Amino acid sequence: MKDIILHVLIFLVLLLGTAQLQAQQPQKAWYCPPCNSACDSLVFKTAGKCPHCGMSLLQQTPEEHHKIMNEKKLTVAFYLQNGVEVLDFAGPMEVFSYAQFKIFTVSKTKDPIISQGILKIIPDYSIEDAPPADIIAFFGGNAGNASNDPKVIEWLKRQPTPDYYFSVCTGAFILGKADILNNLTVTTFHESIANLQKAVPTAKVLSNVRFVDNGKVITTAGISAGIDGALHLVAKIRGQEAARNVATYMEYDKWIPEQGLIIKK
Repeated sequence: MKDIILHVLIFLVLLLGTAQLQAQQPQKAWYCPPCNSACDSLVFKTAGKCPHCGMSLLQQTPEEHHKIMNEKKLTVAFYLQNGVEVLDFAGPMEVFSYAQFKIFTVSKTKDPIISQGILKIIPDYSIEDAPPADIIAFFGGNAGNASNDPKVIEWLKRQPTPDYYFSVCTGAFILGKADILNNLTVTTFHESIANLQKAVPTAKVLSNVRFVDNGKVITTAGISAGIDGALHLVAKIRGQEAARNVATYMEYDKWIPEQGLIIKK
């Protein structure tokens, strides 16, 4: 009888200790990944997808979620020239936006520019008053408008060194004119490979690759390849799960992580 009582007491002590330990540990819940929407503040009891934005929920403690919500947002400067290709910048803009990066647009002046003769865009800043950015991005579509403009190249060269340079399509020519592509392996729009090689003789310009990551400088091929490059950069900074959530939300089913060439991480 004493043995039975002893075992019961030991069981009760262990049970009480387990309950106290669980009470001390932070309780996890399910949260929507930050997407700049009202659902960022909602709490869910089970796994699944956010009913508001469709992104896969993440299991976190309240402290972990608070830290993610309040961490510094990386800034991305989108330089847009008159005649810029809509999809060149719109695809990456969607990616970086849903990844919680802070985006602003820059052009030579604040005058409205026209994308492909259709879409009117009013830049947030001119090269005279644009703030520094963690990422500076350039895009194709009349890219010679910027690459052949000494004032634009001078502006680029005097920028505080960003964490990353990013280009889509012939936006690479702007980076090339500023000597940022010297001695690197890069890519651009498939019909402009030879021209970029001529413009930057010390670079190795590749065809048939979606993007090339040199560590600090990421160049992509044209249009849709810009989405791949942007997702790659998000994965590089925030992790592959964050990038996959963005791709899923965008219904970008064809995304294959690291489909490009990674020279240096």
